[in-house]
Amino acid sequence: MYSPASFREERLDVLRGLMAAHPLGALVRHGADGLCADHLPFEIAAPTSDAPFGTLRAHVARANPLWRAAGTDCMVIFQGPHAYITPAWYAEKQRSGKEVPTFNYAVVHAHGPLRAIDDAAWLLGLVTRLTARHEAGLAAPWQVSDAPADYIDKMLKAIVGIEIPLTRITGKWKLGQNRSMQDQATMAHGLALDTQPGAAQALGALIAANVTPAS
Repeated sequence: MYSPASFREERLDVLRGLMAAHPLGALVRHGADGLCADHLPFEIAAPTSDAPFGTLRAHVARANPLWRAAGTDCMVIFQGPHAYITPAWYAEKQRSGKEVPTFNYAVVHAHGPLRAIDDAAWLLGLVTRLTARHEAGLAAPWQVSDAPADYIDKMLKAIVGIEIPLTRITGKWKLGQNRSMQDQATMAHGLALDTQPGAAQALGALIAANVTPAS
């Protein structure tokens, strides 16, 4: 992706942090009909010698042809906070009016070869971990063991695991780093006042935490 130096994010802990906070990734690959994408919630495993940026793990329906593309290089896109930026937040708008809107965001592109894993024990471990993570904030967390064992066995037969050892990872944090520190602070403040809590406020907090002199 196009990424000017001022927007480039290369800190692995920051990149992995966005992926963990926004685990629904868009897996893009070349299929029989050209480019295709699958949207999957991923587990992000720690880096290893053959996966220096970590490993992505997920599962798909057995009917999904994705897992049959094992060996194919793919890219998974993780989208973090994003929001529209009004030119009203820029100092130059007040002086000359010579400003236009933009859209700010944080995104990670993770690359690696696709592997298919058709193993019930591996799949059970994965879905157990994914469930525990996403149920953690609930008052009465559901567990895989809450369902009858024979039912879980049946469900496991209907899915196939996928794994992507990451060989390359790129991040773009478009947070107005090319603007003055005043403009960055005003953007962060404006987004924090958004009446609809969500991505705008999250982006405002991210900008506020990364205010830097314009490069």
